[in-house]
Amino acid sequence: MITLVTGATRSGKSEWAEHLAMRSPKNVIYIATATRYPDDAEWESRLQKHSDRRPENWQTLEVPIELAKAILGIRSDSHYILVDSLGTWLANLLEEDELAWSKIETELLQAIQVCTVDITFVAEEVGWGLVPEYKLGRIFRDRLGGLSRKIGVIADKVYLVTGGHAIDLTQLGEKIPSELQQNARSYE
Repeated sequence: MITLVTGATRSGKSEWAEHLAMRSPKNVIYIATATRYPDDAEWESRLQKHSDRRPENWQTLEVPIELAKAILGIRSDSHYILVDSLGTWLANLLEEDELAWSKIETELLQAIQVCTVDITFVAEEVGWGLVPEYKLGRIFRDRLGGLSRKIGVIADKVYLVTGGHAIDLTQLGEKIPSELQQNARSYE
């Protein structure tokens, strides 16, 4: 089962994704995509809060770059993968040009489609704000929005988290017709 949990900053999306993982009887592998910056106390504090919330029996993998490879390396159906977050992972790859990014994105989408392990992705919702003034900000927003949309189309469940509430978009919404056609093609 593929699940996407998206929401704004401090909306509760990570907590909701963790709740979904805790409901699973499977062994949880938490893939943390953040890069550590020991000189940034505020960032390290955020990472520590996430770490403190996780049960001790969860295995944590720090994967700031090679996400597709990490997913493909987890093959046992007794596992449940939680990836937190796509935005942080993408930020680590922001300097890649469009051709390189397209290849990386395709590799991730292929890995997701062949993965037999239940997997939940946390993604920041970036499309509701202003258009970023700087080019790098626009690239980040466009890439993350596009990736979230592509994962949302192939996902079995999509949740929008806002104001501390999770909304199941797969029950309340419908896929956009163009996405139904797009979903018919695989990322090969």
